[in-house]
Amino acid sequence: MREMFYEMVGDPEKDKELLEAASPLFHVDKIKVPLFIAQGANDPRVPKAESDQMVEALKARGIEVPYMVKDNEGHGFANEENRFDFYRAMEEFLGEHLGGRVEE
Repeated sequence: MREMFYEMVGDPEKDKELLEAASPLFHVDKIKVPLFIAQGANDPRVPKAESDQMVEALKARGIEVPYMVKDNEGHGFANEENRFDFYRAMEEFLGEHLGGRVEE
């Protein structure tokens, strides 16, 4: 299983340079504007710890980073209530940072 995963995304030892080049965490210094991050706590593809690292790195640089975590979600929000929470938060974030109208 591990070999199949490494074949798909890269081997952490052999492909370290390639993986770092593709990792947002290694490019956090290039982010200059607020970033909204949403995470399912049970995501099998993107562990919550990775989003936590990204949020911490951005905050350490003074970047505004609203962070939404839904405990009962995986990769993507399947629960309708969570999707509405996400859409509402994203609409407010975009309205604040891009301008425009946000419905009450």
